[in-house]
Amino acid sequence: MDIRRATTVAELIAAEHLYDAPARAEWAERFLAASGHLMLIAYVDGAPAGMVSGIEMLHPDKGTEMCLYELSVDEAYRRRGIGRALTEALIEVARERGCYDMWVGVDTDNGPALATYRSAGAKDDGVFAMLTWEFPAS
Repeated sequence: MDIRRATTVAELIAAEHLYDAPARAEWAERFLAASGHLMLIAYVDGAPAGMVSGIEMLHPDKGTEMCLYELSVDEAYRRRGIGRALTEALIEVARERGCYDMWVGVDTDNGPALATYRSAGAKDDGVFAMLTWEFPAS
């Protein structure tokens, strides 16, 4: 397994089977151009087997923290430590960038995700509610 940071639209598009929906080139371009956005892709035999995306978040009184935005491992490669390795790689990037912590929101009934994050050293920070605003496409 080889973990590399995605730096091209082609890399992001090639990993779209790991996303919830197909990638769009214009969004991939914006993602790569956005300061603090990054994606690490795990390759097995040259093919994308998993990915983790992170977003640096900065606040005047806290400094910078890393949000683990999304983690995905292709079903054929699950339970091989790829998710943990991707999480640990993002932790290393966060440390290199001077982040004071890293966090992720997880559904409390998502046992595999909870196990992956805990195996990479995450601790429970309590239960919280996530509220969203949806904006219809215009």
